[in-house]
Amino acid sequence: MFDAVFGVQLAALFAWRRDVRRFRRDPLPAAALDRLLALADLAPSVGNAQPWRFMVLDGARKATLAEHVDAASEAAAQRYDAKRAAAYRSLKLHGLREAPAAGAVFCDEAPRAGHGLGIATMPEMLRYSCVMAIHTIWLAARAEGIGLGWVSILDPGAVARMLGGDEGWTFIAILCLGYPEAETDEPELQRAGWQAREGGHVLSG
Repeated sequence: MFDAVFGVQLAALFAWRRDVRRFRRDPLPAAALDRLLALADLAPSVGNAQPWRFMVLDGARKATLAEHVDAASEAAAQRYDAKRAAAYRSLKLHGLREAPAAGAVFCDEAPRAGHGLGIATMPEMLRYSCVMAIHTIWLAARAEGIGLGWVSILDPGAVARMLGGDEGWTFIAILCLGYPEAETDEPELQRAGWQAREGGHVLSG
């Protein structure tokens, strides 16, 4: 089904899947979010539980979240020495104000689907499944020229209360979606001199 040309294209997709923080303000096509969310449902999940729950955020919630992330970012900067703090403050760490779309991802800790298969001993597999759904959206978006940024400098409990997810849901992520200001296959933090990409560490058993 898949030939060598597809393999090369897939490797390129992985390389160009970057965490985007700088977005153009152009709106996404009307059906883009629906299409990406439908593709997320193809992600693997423990027991076929599909525990991911997506919440599309309106402009007011995006603005409130941007203020929260800015405050959390400044608090994080204060943990560094002066030189590293200056470098940290020079980074652009989220695109909540510019991205035309943003969403929250929650994990349903007791989904009706799946009948509990695979989570009796490792309940965290539900959350790992949600991360797989996020990665699926990430790759699918990149294939359409859409960038995604995962916002992680925040207080998860405060954000969960702010957004008001259902009881039994665990907050997983805030995602920004939109067209990147510039196309690059180089991680932004590497380009900014914060941290070069390193290979994984493989241990033999």
